[in-house]
Amino acid sequence: MSAWIGLLVYVLGLLGYNGTLRRLGVSPYLAWITAMLVQILMLYVFAMVGMLNLGIQIVTYFGIALLVLWFLLSFWHKGQLKFEGIHLFDFWMIGLGLAMGQTLLKSPLVHYDNFSHWAVMVKFMTFTGHLPGATDKLISFTSYPPATALYITQFVHWTGFSDGTMLVAQFILIWAAGYAIFAGLRDRSRALTGFILCFTLAISFVFNVAIRLNNLLVDYVLPIIAVAGLIGIFAYRKKPALLCMHTAIFIGALMLVKNSATFFVVMIGVYFLYTLIANGHGHWYRRLAMIPLQFAGTIGVGIMPFLWWEWHVKHTFTLSKHQISTQAYSKQLNGESHQELLKIAHKFIGQILSTNSLSTKGIILINVVLIGMWIYIRLRAHRRNNLFGMAFLLDIVFIAYYGSLFGMYILSMPYAEAIVLDGFERYMGSMVILNLLIGSVPLVRALDRIQFEQNFQKRNTQSFKSAATKNAYQISTLVVGFFAITMMYSEITGTNFTNKMNHNTLPLQMSRIAKPWTHLNHKKVLIVDPEKVDVDDYYAGYVGRYYFFTDQAVGQENFMMTPKAFKVAVEHFDYVAIPETHRTFTVLTEKVYHQHVVTGFFKVTNHGLERIH
Repeated sequence: MSAWIGLLVYVLGLLGYNGTLRRLGVSPYLAWITAMLVQILMLYVFAMVGMLNLGIQIVTYFGIALLVLWFLLSFWHKGQLKFEGIHLFDFWMIGLGLAMGQTLLKSPLVHYDNFSHWAVMVKFMTFTGHLPGATDKLISFTSYPPATALYITQFVHWTGFSDGTMLVAQFILIWAAGYAIFAGLRDRSRALTGFILCFTLAISFVFNVAIRLNNLLVDYVLPIIAVAGLIGIFAYRKKPALLCMHTAIFIGALMLVKNSATFFVVMIGVYFLYTLIANGHGHWYRRLAMIPLQFAGTIGVGIMPFLWWEWHVKHTFTLSKHQISTQAYSKQLNGESHQELLKIAHKFIGQILSTNSLSTKGIILINVVLIGMWIYIRLRAHRRNNLFGMAFLLDIVFIAYYGSLFGMYILSMPYAEAIVLDGFERYMGSMVILNLLIGSVPLVRALDRIQFEQNFQKRNTQSFKSAATKNAYQISTLVVGFFAITMMYSEITGTNFTNKMNHNTLPLQMSRIAKPWTHLNHKKVLIVDPEKVDVDDYYAGYVGRYYFFTDQAVGQENFMMTPKAFKVAVEHFDYVAIPETHRTFTVLTEKVYHQHVVTGFFKVTNHGLERIH
């Protein structure tokens, strides 16, 4: 019950920010994600000054206060919001969003990176109430900005900490950003164009298949927020003040999601500058003075939170993993031979040209659809459109991103990881998702422009050129709507299937032998794992660190030692966790302590292993 009350408190706070932003002119389709990003930036300030828990309370209750204020003002007919109406895509978003949320609530965290950073960061901030410092060894990747972790921490603060609530929180952020895409529609009453965007959203999850939504990694978060940022620039192109405010908020939040957001921010910056130039008014000399000021001021305000973060990392940690450093890049580049660089380049080009590559298939799909529709509209409808130009522009973005990605492999990755193009499909998948969603907006706008009736007020069941075109429209709507629902349902069932397949993975085995700890500690915990690979890549150790909330958890598989050495090794630890049967450990325990130990969680004592239930 307390979780439901907490959820209500969070939702009321969110509604307060949403209503306020809408009254300031923010699109109702962009208001949800904008409200969330505004709260993230507010929480960030509180976190940076060491008052995160107080910040969560203030930020949420301030939202509720705004909601109450607007509710009271509505009695005097002041500040009432215009009702946008309910459309078919709203039902799709709500229905399938709730279904996915329900699935994620029951999903466990399994992926390696959840335990090496993303989930452990949320757990750390939830139960300590502050950002990690130099003495907090639990957090390894200290240079990773905390935006999504702050948002999830706020959500679980009210609803309760668990794998499921963390996943639901991140999904809410993703779904709110996805909803922003409907701001790009010309006529929202047209079911076909709305369902095409729903279908595109559903298809985008195909290119996130390496991660899926049941993980806290930000490979999908980055592109979907960037898409919302770009859509907002388009929506506010005639409103300079709102345009600058929107751009600064999205740049600020994106840069705090992950360091690799730089490419997405550059795209937003370039489109923002183009929009300022294309929609400038007044004499040329006034525009010459105003546009650089608007651009520099907005970008400056947008990157200030990240600059503050970089200062914080530099002055808090002497050495930080994945910190941006030109000196480190130079050292990395000089450490690799020309032969190694050529090998990486050869492998990289081979991967790009491979038709087995999912990202390459995505690029082909985007080009085929946009160019195909350009030809159809030009030849069949005899209308000019910009779809060919959009395909060309997106290809330039892909090429630029390929260059950025190759630079990452040769500058910041060890050769052993770079030569196998570690994470290639994950990184490229983000760009395919971004361009797929960007390309869908001009596509539906072009389709809308070839409708027989261009006056939105006159559009009804009779406003078609002929009975044949009306019939074709209705069939197309049914088909696209069916596939939009089916594709999203496929993602839900795929997540359920993944959860079932993961039932015997280490994190779930751990949950069967012990209760998770929520008090930060330095207890030495030995994770006995018969899977050598889990120990060698530190997966067992990271799972143990997250689960027992200690920086002293260690995974070990090799126990080929004498009973005397075994006793010394075990007594070095405070606790022993055995999630899966380890025959050698069982035999040695019988020899040394005369105990038959198979699986379980134990406290190490002078007399042996004491089981903890």
